[in-house]
Amino acid sequence: MVKVLLTTFGGLGMFILGMKMMTEGLQMTAGKRIKAILSAVSSNRVIGCLTGTVVTAMVQSSSATTVMLIGFVTAGLMTLQQAVGMILGANIGTTVTAQLIAFKLTSLALPAIALGVVLKYFTQQKKTRYIGEVILGFGMLFYGMTVMKHGLSPIKSDPAFLDFFTKFDPSSVGGLLLCVVVGAALTIMVQSSSATIGLTMTLAGQGLLTFPGAMALVLGENIGTTITAELATIGSNNINAHRAARAHTMFNVLGVTLMLCIFPLFVKLVETVTLGMGAGPVDQVVGDDVVNIARYIANGHTMFNVINASFFLLVLPWLIKVAILLSPKESEEIDYYRLPNFGDRLIDTPIAAIVETRSEILRMSETARYMFRKTVKRLTDRDYKKLAKWRQIENHLDDMQREIMAYLTRIYQSDVSESEAKEISSLMRMTNNIERVGDSVENIAQALEDMLESDLTFTESAQNDLNQLVEKVGAFVDLVTSAMRQLPSNFMTQADIIENTIDAMREKFRDDHIQRLRSCECGLDQGLIYVNLLTNLEKIGDYCFNIAEAVAGKK
Repeated sequence: MVKVLLTTFGGLGMFILGMKMMTEGLQMTAGKRIKAILSAVSSNRVIGCLTGTVVTAMVQSSSATTVMLIGFVTAGLMTLQQAVGMILGANIGTTVTAQLIAFKLTSLALPAIALGVVLKYFTQQKKTRYIGEVILGFGMLFYGMTVMKHGLSPIKSDPAFLDFFTKFDPSSVGGLLLCVVVGAALTIMVQSSSATIGLTMTLAGQGLLTFPGAMALVLGENIGTTITAELATIGSNNINAHRAARAHTMFNVLGVTLMLCIFPLFVKLVETVTLGMGAGPVDQVVGDDVVNIARYIANGHTMFNVINASFFLLVLPWLIKVAILLSPKESEEIDYYRLPNFGDRLIDTPIAAIVETRSEILRMSETARYMFRKTVKRLTDRDYKKLAKWRQIENHLDDMQREIMAYLTRIYQSDVSESEAKEISSLMRMTNNIERVGDSVENIAQALEDMLESDLTFTESAQNDLNQLVEKVGAFVDLVTSAMRQLPSNFMTQADIIENTIDAMREKFRDDHIQRLRSCECGLDQGLIYVNLLTNLEKIGDYCFNIAEAVAGKK
């Protein structure tokens, strides 16, 4: 008994490790392609669904795709409807793993492990090592299936085990619900629907599960996989992220519920289609194995998700409306004082972790913009009480910088591709320069405090010059913040023009100020504050240009 459990769970562990290794290797090799595909996403729901299918087939993980999409929605890089359409496709794409397992490529497992080890550990090029990781993961996945099969073999004739597995009989309502609940619980525990489907195929292949019982477990496994997306929203105050996760859960739960209502018809449909594709009978036994059942389970898994996605694509607007009703209510104000809550949930998925970090950097930029606008407004209304709030925001920007930089460092220390390493470097540059914008706004606020406390005023021409420079710098801050959401085609041209304009304005206004000093139009105290304001406004322009280069991928 102990040996059976150790062998079976050891094989399952090897399967999960192989699946994880293969997924990570695919993400490393396909990272650029994934971003290119996602950046070209269409508002057409059918094309979005197909895009989600392709991306998930490339990375072999619907959970990774879903978490990435939630991150994109959080960052404002795509709409909720686009994300939900792609999540429907992700559920189809993840069935590729089951189809791959059904091909029974176990004879290639050991050669794949040998080749994968050579490529991953004995080659120099990163790309080759990632390909080796994919091959090694592929081999371990199938070898894990073989180990599970050998582990379960001794119990096929054990009356106690046979009696246990007879409980998974979907011919009764109780048995059907038991299969669904167990399938969902297993997937929640191992955090991989592919692993639990692989275990289901192995049990069925050993004759311990009937085909209807296996399909009921698979339906439950589709519910269990939604937990990953729900976990990805923990700590997130972004309403659209919650809505996307809720839509994903509803899609699977309602789809399974509808399928259970016509379960015998669905099972019959899968059997008919699979027989029509040239497969042998579902219950055909060769030796001690039920040889064709894995193909039937894989086809059933794919057909369920295709039918489910097709139905919900038709009613997508209503699905989103219900998801909105089931999600927290949207706040009208941005939470400027909330610190990032990254945790460990995405650290093993660099693509998703980078997307999540980018959304927090965007929020940090919006906080800096808010601080800038609130501070420079005191130039005209001279409201000393409102000016006092800058310290709280500046301290918060410092805290955000520490959290984001610490998380980016953790991602960088994991196994990332060259393109991801470059992107992390750009994100660090953006974060540091946003914090420097906050420092310059702090200097402006302190100068304004001194000015208001001493009841000093500028000449009309000096005030007009400052207002012009503030407007131009504010436009630059707005430009780089909006570019973090969607990069304009002529972005760097605009950034160059604004940066040069700010530099020229600062030189001209400083020369004009010197003339006013010579003609005694301006006092010394006002003059020192004025020059301080010009200098810090020009510095904000410099920092914005640095951010622009990072956003555009120049540095």
